[in-house]
Amino acid sequence: MDLVSVIIPYYKKKTFIRETIFSVLKQSYQNLEIIVIYDDQNLDDLDFIKEIANLDSRISILINKKNLGAGLSRNKGIDYSKGTYIAFLDSDDVWKVDKIKKQVNFMKNNNLQASHTSYEIFDNKNQIVAVRIARNFYEIKDLLKSCDIGLSTVMLKKEIIFDNFKFPDLKTKEDFVVWLNLLKNEIIIGGLDEKLTIWKKTDSSLSSSILQKLTDGYSVYHKYMKFNSIKSIYYLLCLSINFLKK
Repeated sequence: MDLVSVIIPYYKKKTFIRETIFSVLKQSYQNLEIIVIYDDQNLDDLDFIKEIANLDSRISILINKKNLGAGLSRNKGIDYSKGTYIAFLDSDDVWKVDKIKKQVNFMKNNNLQASHTSYEIFDNKNQIVAVRIARNFYEIKDLLKSCDIGLSTVMLKKEIIFDNFKFPDLKTKEDFVVWLNLLKNEIIIGGLDEKLTIWKKTDSSLSSSILQKLTDGYSVYHKYMKFNSIKSIYYLLCLSINFLKK
């Protein structure tokens, strides 16, 4: 049974982190290592995280000396990881019990190096407000106008991860750059259409900042995809319109 490394950046999510980690510990697939990257210079929550980590030897904590942001923290977790597969989970999201088992089998059966799953979106009242359906992505053009991959659903073979496939220094949309680079390098992202993840939509989430999303969205196209300004603005408009349609 292949080792799966689960990478969880942590920043001021004390209300959610216990449920998040326990959703990993309860997985039917048990050959896991859980890497929590503590990314808060305020160490008030660290003892709480350590208490959870002491419950299971598979949990490791990496402590950043300064705040790096979620993307760079994930890179640190990737470098530390020992798994054949890398799975990403935000510290306020939750996995269903068979998520890892089904996704590993899906990737093996279809000879995939990258995959994502369908997921449900919950509001702060724990009610389902939307569902996102996973599909296969074969080319960069399939994803350019709409980021339709939930980060907490993604699993990658570690062997494909090198500098071009690591997370850039952005506050939001850092995952979008990674998925686009995978497709740019002809790595198919397979879609497992089973709702195996719950994404928590919280008011405090960085992803709720429209201005930040627009700024980072432009950077995705202009800085990382190397598009000119006009082309970058066009795709940013497409991205924004598709976001509003969801």
